[in-house]
Order: sequence, then structure tokens, then C-alpha cells
Amino acid sequence: MNPLRSDEYPAIYSGYIETITGDVMELLNEQITAFPKFIADIPAGKSEFAYAEGKWTIKEVIGHVIDTERIMAYRALRFARNDTKELIGYEPDDFVANARFNERSLDSFSEEFVLVRKSNVMLFRSFNDHELARKGIASERLISVRAFMYIIVGHLNHHRNIIRERYLRE
Repeated sequence: MNPLRSDEYPAIYSGYIETITGDVMELLNEQITAFPKFIADIPAGKSEFAYAEGKWTIKEVIGHVIDTERIMAYRALRFARNDTKELIGYEPDDFVANARFNERSLDSFSEEFVLVRKSNVMLFRSFNDHELARKGIASERLISVRAFMYIIVGHLNHHRNIIRERYLRE
């Protein structure tokens, strides 16, 4: 797959996209096993830890990653099917506040992530080059279907790095 061009996504997503090296489809697949392994290595006593007042817990961060993947895949599906209606944004803090993520086990997040990701890999594989190149407006910004694959991979990378650096440091 060709590298993502800067005119395919808004600059707000650059930080996620810059975490990606290599083939994005391969990375989508690699994360299916790598992220659950990462989750399994989180000490049980740390799963509900927040590194500062007002910050999410590790469970909430992981839940946010899964919710965001669903939203980005939905947006990709709409645009790939040539739906030209503008899609509004969402407020991640509201999603987390209403999700009860801290009531769940880390294993449940791993299982959910694998199912969501496998479904999304199949979705992105089903798109041809023309569909991947389609663009639409989401959160008041023009973006291509293909860019959503990069955002999904990069968003996970971003939050995994935050968990390592701010939650699991000794």
C-alpha cells in the first residue's frame, strides 16, 4: 500500500500517523496479538490507577482506544460507501464517563479488542483502491477512508506509549 499523503488527513491526526512505520495493514494485524499481550502485562493493581487528578485510569484508556476504533471504522465505512453526509465529532470524556470501564476485567478488554480489530481488518480488506481514496467530512475536517486505518493504528500506539510512560513507570 502506498504511503499516506498529507492531503488525505487533517493535521490534528499527525501525531498518531507519525507513530507508524511500515505497512499499515500489517500493523493492523500485528496489533491483534501485540496489544492483548501488552494488556496482559499490566499489573492487576495498576489497572484502575490514574497518574494524576482528572486523568483516566488504565482501564478507561483501553476502553477509549476500543471505542475510538469503532467510531473511526464507522466513519470509514460511511465514506467508503460514498455517503457524503458530514459526520459530527464525539466527546471522548463523555464516552468514558458513561462506560463503566473500571467495572470490567482487563481480560474482557483484550477479548473485545481482538473481536473489534478482526472485524475492522476484514472491513478495510474489503475496500478497493477507489473506495480507500474516497473522502468525507468528519468533525469538520476532510479525511480519506485510507487515513482511518492509519489513525486506528496510530491512536493505539499513542495511548500504549502513554500507558508505558505515565502509568507504568516505576
